[in-house]
Amino acid sequence: MSDCLFCKIRDGLIPAKVVYRDDECVAFEDINPQAPTHVLFIPRKHIPTVNDIAPEDRALVGHLFTSAAKVARERGHADGGYRLVMNTHQDAGQTVFHIHLHLLAGRPLAWPPG
Repeated sequence: MSDCLFCKIRDGLIPAKVVYRDDECVAFEDINPQAPTHVLFIPRKHIPTVNDIAPEDRALVGHLFTSAAKVARERGHADGGYRLVMNTHQDAGQTVFHIHLHLLAGRPLAWPPG
């Protein structure tokens, strides 16, 4: 998608502090972090919202979670805990319409959120 901010980051057209990348996803530091560790994991495939995930995308979405767990382990958050969040549409706080998984860690996270 030509006007998608995350597609432009994926393609290297907009700079980002990339912390992980492979054939299926890219992960980068959030520019407005809500925790000491706040990393966004995006699929290379453009999928606007969770509502647009197709059955054939199940493995790709699962890969976002396993990639986030890997980065959480590497940063020392696996035992202490971390939160993974994916927002859908405006009322949930989605501002970029390319699915992305937030990894939040490094401080106590209250419940319920927001």
